[in-house]
Amino acid sequence: MLDVPIGVDSLDSVVEAAIRSVQSRGGPFTFACANPHSLVVAEQDEVFRRALQACSAVVADGSGVTFAARLLRIDVGPRITGTDFFLGTMKQLDRIGGKAFFLGSADPVLERVKQRAARDFPRVTVETLSPPFGVWSTEQQAEIMRKIHASRPDVLWVGMTAPKQEKWIYAHAAECDVPVIGAIGAVFDYYAGTVRRAPQWICNLGVEWLYRLLGEPKRLWRRTLISGPQFLWLLLRERMRARQ
Repeated sequence: MLDVPIGVDSLDSVVEAAIRSVQSRGGPFTFACANPHSLVVAEQDEVFRRALQACSAVVADGSGVTFAARLLRIDVGPRITGTDFFLGTMKQLDRIGGKAFFLGSADPVLERVKQRAARDFPRVTVETLSPPFGVWSTEQQAEIMRKIHASRPDVLWVGMTAPKQEKWIYAHAAECDVPVIGAIGAVFDYYAGTVRRAPQWICNLGVEWLYRLLGEPKRLWRRTLISGPQFLWLLLRERMRARQ
């Protein structure tokens, strides 16, 4: 979709592939989500687009992607959110025992993540790092990598805004030497409870985007009300070119 390969596998299959990478100490198995806004940005940002193309798994996160796929008869598989992949992978990592490293967000959020993970996944050792705000210097980047290497995690969760998180993974995945790396953005806040996620019935109706827009209108109005129509236009244009 818009030159980004979106997988058709089920959540169980994607999680299983990630855990295989953990057990073999292979990889890196890299994960990212695609929604209408990110696909619009990727259309204009070549590095971001290459970052998504390089991922082991890109899933349809957002009812807008699955709706557009049905409308244009494009197979993108089921909707899988970053939260779905995070919880599924942590559950399986807890089953076999392992270590997860959370990179991103602020220290208060990370502390709540550690506290909840200790209850939910007692066999997963959790380490965290809140990186400096803004563009990192060479020295700051080197310190981040030093801490990741010292931790030697099985899974590295990266929680920054898109496309920064995907670009960072694209540039440093091999250097990290971590079997699984997931760009999961807002999942840090959802899991910590600092941002409330829509009730399940709203998610099932496919209008989680409206719930989030009403909750954070200043931050999300542009990506919802502008990127949404742009996304549909780009898909229709692509479809017309394909027919020609």
